[in-house]
Amino acid sequence: MLSVELHCHSALSYDGHDPVELLLQQAAAVGLDALAVTDHDEIDASLEAVRKAPEYGLVGIPGMEVTTAAGHVLALGVEEKVPVGMPFDETLTFIRDHGGIAVVPHPFQESRSGVMENITREELATADAIEVYNSRLLTGRSNRQAKRFAEQFGLPMTAGSDAHISEMVGQAVTRVGADERSADAILDAIREGRTTVEGKRTPWRISFQQAASGAKRRVKNRLQEFLL
Repeated sequence: MLSVELHCHSALSYDGHDPVELLLQQAAAVGLDALAVTDHDEIDASLEAVRKAPEYGLVGIPGMEVTTAAGHVLALGVEEKVPVGMPFDETLTFIRDHGGIAVVPHPFQESRSGVMENITREELATADAIEVYNSRLLTGRSNRQAKRFAEQFGLPMTAGSDAHISEMVGQAVTRVGADERSADAILDAIREGRTTVEGKRTPWRISFQQAASGAKRRVKNRLQEFLL
């Protein structure tokens, strides 16, 4: 079983802090086998991580966390930017057409763009996998809802730290029964449900700091866009 981090952010995300190198260093330090950098609506840092991952003894998985019309979706295995704002179903089709898999993170948390506020359960069930453990959920209720949903519909399950600082990489991992140590083999195993999840919650203090910092950066970016 390979230990994989499938959900983390670099400084390229509006609410991320650290460069790719620090994420890779942390992933190697905590004994991970593979890492996907999934920035909000950006892919350049993820592709950089894929190139540099072998230097740290890691498998790099390209991807991003794309904002759909319904909420957030992790596009894993894509090597080009997924268009922002498309309907949920069209986003899933785009991801698959470009060789990736669509994993829905924190689907039941409306405050963090979970998709269940805007789509039906049947629509959610068309995803390739559901993130059933996210380290940044404060109570755990939404994680439990996601796990029950995945079990009910027989969907593969993943976990992710949703780290926005390098120290939190590896807080939650997906154990993947891949046939070989490669990105393609990992994605194939996730599609087929050969996964287990484990993790621990991000400390509240860090979650609040990350949320506050992200809000400040969003306001700053919007102000700059307005002034331009």
